Amino acid sequence: MAKAKSVYVCSECGGQVLQWVGVCPHCNSAATIQETLAEAQAAGGNRYGRIAEAGRPRRLSEVEAREESRIASGIDEFDRVLGGGLVPGGVVLLGGEPGIGKSTLLLQALARIGTTRPVLYVSGEESPQQVALRAKRLGVEAGSVTILPDTDLGRIEAAIRSEKPEVAVIDSIQTLCFAELQSAPGSVAQVRECAARLTRLAKGTGAAMVFIGHVTKEGTLAGPRVLEHMVDTVLYFDGDTHSRFRLVRAFKNRYGAVNELGVFAMEEKGLKGVANPSALFLSQHDDAVAGSCVVVAQEGTRPMLVEIQALVDEAHAPNPRRLTVGLEQNRLALLLAVLHRHAGIACYDQDVFVNAVGGVRIGEPAADLAVLMAVVSSLKNRPLPGKLVVFGEVGLAGEVRPVQRGQERLREAAKLGFTHALVPAANKPRQAIAGLRVIPVRRIEEAVIRFRDGFAG
Repeated sequence: MAKAKSVYVCSECGGQVLQWVGVCPHCNSAATIQETLAEAQAAGGNRYGRIAEAGRPRRLSEVEAREESRIASGIDEFDRVLGGGLVPGGVVLLGGEPGIGKSTLLLQALARIGTTRPVLYVSGEESPQQVALRAKRLGVEAGSVTILPDTDLGRIEAAIRSEKPEVAVIDSIQTLCFAELQSAPGSVAQVRECAARLTRLAKGTGAAMVFIGHVTKEGTLAGPRVLEHMVDTVLYFDGDTHSRFRLVRAFKNRYGAVNELGVFAMEEKGLKGVANPSALFLSQHDDAVAGSCVVVAQEGTRPMLVEIQALVDEAHAPNPRRLTVGLEQNRLALLLAVLHRHAGIACYDQDVFVNAVGGVRIGEPAADLAVLMAVVSSLKNRPLPGKLVVFGEVGLAGEVRPVQRGQERLREAAKLGFTHALVPAANKPRQAIAGLRVIPVRRIEEAVIRFRDGFAG
């Protein structure tokens, strides 16, 4: 028997080389080259199989631009992250740690969609009995879901063509196997090929598909990075398995807003959407405490209030510690330097710890001013007013810059009962917001002076 030929594939970009190298010549990623068996050539000389209908170049004006009606999952928070629901012919990749609730969420969604549309659940990891037990535990309508326990790509494609589902879930993409490839399931070649063929099938049949993907220990989706480029939407399921709250965040969405956030609570009957997520990220203190500041963050199209907590303590080592949870650590060091240079408050001999309550991650610079106010409050051991919200970007020159959607942030704060808002001067509303006193500042030293004066005046 002839020995199978090996090739080396980059796990980041999917590029191939003939021998192992330390750095991928295609994307310059280090230590990403992995050995796999060579792919067998698909019939017809095309690695994706024969193309059913040859395309012809057309002018864009000849293409009918019609708006496709979305398929609502019946779960409001999931539809919010998707941008309004599943798009016919669209492909969604949902990644997350084991046990976080990916299969539970999609089984609940399929059961609701299946009451009015044909759906298909492809289970490559669990038997039909296991899926039926989960459906019984969740109390969903199992009779509306068609299940296919298989990992062979050819049989799965045939089932999708024969059943003609409007929504199909693949659980999971790493378990599928294409018979014409010699490599094992889960390898770079298998994942790339299976995802590419199913994506082409979704575009051809108009079925919305959702791939469940595994994640690595670094928290990234397993398989080649080209997998994320193939699909239309990439969602990540976050959350502590010891907590009942889960977060679904969109990192790529061709049909909706990026960085949209959906919040769920894991209950006995499965995942339930949280209508007011701001309550999750605000601690309930009997008395005002130093080092606590509330910021109005913008997650996609939703303004959300998050409590920022800071602890400043005397350092007992030559190099003071700078630690953040839910915020960018390098930005904390930058902000502390701005605070020292322009406001005269030094933390070079203090350990500084900053945390975003509730496990949420804030990536936007609108939290800069809130972080600094929490640090000053902890350093001076003086609480901020309990009904104060803060937002604003801080520049290296000490200026407080405006942020996007300032009006929406202020209205959300007023709706939740906050009475004071420390904001950039450019975000001051032209018309007063009922029940909310807006305090505009142009520089960080002005914000510190306001703090010293108790935000009076």
